[in-house]
Amino acid sequence: MEAAVVGLRWVQYAASFVLTGGALFALYALPARGPSSAAALAWPRQVLAGSAAILVLATALGLLAQTAVVAGSLSAALDPTTLASVLTDMAMGPSSVARGVCAALALGLLLGVRPGVPAWVASSSLGAVATASLAWMGHGAATEGAGALVHLAADLAHLAAAAVWTGAIVFFLILARFADSTDADGLEAFHGALAGFSGVGSALVAVLLATGLINSGFLVGVAGLLSLLATLYGRLLLLKLLVFAAMLALAAANRFRLTPALRGGLDDPGRSAAAITALRKSLALEAGAALAVLALVAWLGRLAPISSL
Repeated sequence: MEAAVVGLRWVQYAASFVLTGGALFALYALPARGPSSAAALAWPRQVLAGSAAILVLATALGLLAQTAVVAGSLSAALDPTTLASVLTDMAMGPSSVARGVCAALALGLLLGVRPGVPAWVASSSLGAVATASLAWMGHGAATEGAGALVHLAADLAHLAAAAVWTGAIVFFLILARFADSTDADGLEAFHGALAGFSGVGSALVAVLLATGLINSGFLVGVAGLLSLLATLYGRLLLLKLLVFAAMLALAAANRFRLTPALRGGLDDPGRSAAAITALRKSLALEAGAALAVLALVAWLGRLAPISSL
C-alpha cells in the first residue's frame, strides 16, 4: 500500500503542475489570437481537462490509500468513521478535499466554457490552489516553532515555480510534436514561445534554488550533511539534485543552442526540420527528468527528514 501512496502522490504532483503551469503557458507564451493561439488549438484544453480529471481521481484514491496506511488496512479505510477522522483531524484530509474540489471545478470549467483568456486565468488559479495544497501532503507544513512560516512560504514558492516550469515543458513538448517545418506561422509562434520563456525560466531557476536551500536547511540542516549518504532520505535527495542538474543542462541547451538554431532555420525548411527534431529529443529528455524529480519528491515526502532523526 505504501508504494500505491507514493505513486498516487507522484500523479497528483504531475497533474496539478501541468494544470497550473499549462494554463499559465497558454496566457503568457502563446499568441493572444490567430491560428496558433491556445484558444484556436484543440489540444491545450484537452491536456488541461485531462490533467484536471486525473487530479480528481488521483486525489480521491490517494486519500483512500493514505487512510488505509494510517488505519492498517483498506477495509478499515472504507469505514466512514475512519474517513471522517482523517478528514477532520489530519492535515492531509482538508488539503485533499481542497485539491479535489479545485480540480473538479477546473474540469467543469474547461469542459463547459469556451477556450480563451478567462478560462486560462480561472484554470491556472484553481490549479495554483491545488498545487499549494500539496504543501500539506509533505514536510512543508509540518515544521513547528519559529521557522514554521518561513518553511511553509519557501515550500509554497518552490511548488509554484516547479509547477510553472513543468507545465511549460509539457506544452513545449506538444508544440514540438506538432511543429511543421513548412508552417511558417506555427514555427514563428513556437520560436516566440521558446525565446519568450528564457526570462521566465531564469526567474524560476532562481526561485527553485533559493527555496530549495531554505527547505534543505529545515529538512537536512548543517549537521545532517554528513548523513546524506548514510540515509535513504539523503541518497534520494542527492539523486534528485543530480536529475535537477540534468534538467538545467537540457534547459540551457534549449535556450542557447537549439532555440537560436530554430530561429536561423525559420526561412529554411531543411534547417528548421533538423532544429525541430533536436528540440523534440531534448524536450522529451527534460520532461522525463521532470517526472523523475516529481517521483523522488513523492517518495521523499513519505520519509522522515534527516533533521528529525
